[in-house]
Amino acid sequence: MLLLAAAQAQESVDPEFPPLDVPMEGEPAPAEPAPAEPAPNAPAPTETAPAKPAPVQRIKNPIAEFSGIDKITGRITTFDVYIDETVQFGALQVTPRVCYSRPKEEEPKTDSFVEVDEITLDRKIQRIFTGWMFAESPGLNAVEHAVYDVWLKACKQKSDVPPPETPKTN
Repeated sequence: MLLLAAAQAQESVDPEFPPLDVPMEGEPAPAEPAPAEPAPNAPAPTETAPAKPAPVQRIKNPIAEFSGIDKITGRITTFDVYIDETVQFGALQVTPRVCYSRPKEEEPKTDSFVEVDEITLDRKIQRIFTGWMFAESPGLNAVEHAVYDVWLKACKQKSDVPPPETPKTN
C-alpha cells in the first residue's frame, strides 16, 4: 500500500511547483554543456600510478593499560600489565602479548593481543578469551564475563607499577 501511495504522489505534479528538471512556461530549455576540448599545444595527459600511502608507524609498547568492572560491586579498576606478564583481576588472569599504538600526530589506534583465563570455583584455569582488543572500540572485543568485564584502555611506555623482576643468572 505504501509503495502505491508513493507512486501516485509522484505522478501528480503541483502546477505551481513543477519538477526542477522541467523548464517553466516561457523559459528556454537548458543548454547542453559543450564537450571539453584539449588546449592547443597542450601536452597529452599522462596516466600516473596512484601514490602509495606512507607506511603507518606502529609503536611497540612494553605496557598495556586495562580497565575492568566488577559487576557485583560496580567498582571500575584501571591496571597496568607488562607485556608477557599476568595480572589477576578478580577471577580473571589477563596476559597481554603485544601492545601497539601510533605516534601522537597520527590518528589514534591502539590495539593489543591479549589472553584471558578464568580461575573456576574448583581452581581450574580455563581460557575464555584470546584475541585483539582495540582501545578505540572497547565494546568490540572486550572480555565479558558473568561477574567481570575487561577492556583495553591504552598502551604505554612507562608505568607507576614497577617492572617484573628478571631472574638473576650466575
